[in-house]
Amino acid sequence: MSSRTKIVVFKMKELIYTVIFIGLAVLLIVLLILMFRPKGNDSSPSSPSAQTETTYIPGTYTTAMRLSDQTLNLVICVDANHINSISLENLEETIETLYPLIPSALQSLSTQILATQSLDGVTYSPSSQYTSELLLGVISETLQKALAVQNDSQSPL
Repeated sequence: MSSRTKIVVFKMKELIYTVIFIGLAVLLIVLLILMFRPKGNDSSPSSPSAQTETTYIPGTYTTAMRLSDQTLNLVICVDANHINSISLENLEETIETLYPLIPSALQSLSTQILATQSLDGVTYSPSSQYTSELLLGVISETLQKALAVQNDSQSPL
């Protein structure tokens, strides 16, 4: 048995191309794994938020809002864990005439807020931007009253 030595000749150019393509293939596989792996971190925060839901003192909370010489009352009804309704009281015909976007903007905002039970992610059209921002501020202030009352009632004093 005679063993013959085999000589293999690699061209440096082919070797470099092979190493580059193997590196790119490994990089592509790593990127695909990172992109399509289950997102365990994203689902975890949603479950604690479900456990630590915002709690309110059940009741009806009102905040006065002045437009021109008229006073409107924004009324929010809440129970322990949910916002049940958002409405305006004292909405007279003159206010609806002077500020025609208020009823439609409030309807759009309240629909979104009641669906998500949060002020986060609420959207509004650019045509009613200022009206919606005004209403969101008053809604936020009114919901803070429900939370402030709760925090005061839980204080040990």
